[in-house]
Amino acid sequence: MNSIQHIFNQKENDLLSIFFTAGFPKLDDTTKIIEELGKSGVDFIEVGLPYSDPLADGPTIQYSSDVALKNGMNLDVVFQQLTSIRDSNKTPLVLMGYLNQIIKYGEDKFCKKVKDCGIDTVIIPDLPMVEFENHYQQLFDRYGITNVFLITPHTSEERIRKIDSLTKAFIYVVASASITGAKGEVSEEQIVYFNRIKTMNLNSKLIVGFGISDNKTFTIACNYMNGAIIGSAFIKSLLKRGGIKTFISSVVNK
Repeated sequence: MNSIQHIFNQKENDLLSIFFTAGFPKLDDTTKIIEELGKSGVDFIEVGLPYSDPLADGPTIQYSSDVALKNGMNLDVVFQQLTSIRDSNKTPLVLMGYLNQIIKYGEDKFCKKVKDCGIDTVIIPDLPMVEFENHYQQLFDRYGITNVFLITPHTSEERIRKIDSLTKAFIYVVASASITGAKGEVSEEQIVYFNRIKTMNLNSKLIVGFGISDNKTFTIACNYMNGAIIGSAFIKSLLKRGGIKTFISSVVNK
């Protein structure tokens, strides 16, 4: 059982995950942010690996990646940072990056470093399913790493059920067909989509991302799914003086 499955066994619904980019706003902020998020009671944390061409990310996350890269962030640095808090951090971490980063770094080297950090779940949005089945599934299994697949409003039922059969952690339900970024509202069209996925009675846990930004959107998402991921809104909050705990409390309405 991986760390994310363990969380789901403890808590079925209303799970909150926070995404942020490693090395933003400052290079050494990665471990500080993880520590503060853990104290704030989030269920798991998605750590973004800054990348020069993040195809799934909107302007806010792209900006945070640019800043992190200019700060000197790279895979060696982020792995060093995450390894340094392996024993003290109790909140499960998920790594989000892109396939080219893995290939360029070295597949086995990447997987070994992920495990050395105590991480067992990754999100690779541009990893084709055929590549996963033909190669990466075996590679990840060898290192005890679980891959998270994404589905969108345009994903066919056949593909969703195939993803469900391959899933060991959760399915990332992309709330809209656009890039990441706070939208402010959940549309009726999205609610129809959420309800369609919910009524498929999939075996996997379902976590919504893209456009979830506050208590209202988080609450609506959790009416249909097991939880939600907030990214862009949190990254914006890091540049303000309100504090991480205040932001998390505003989302879960504590």
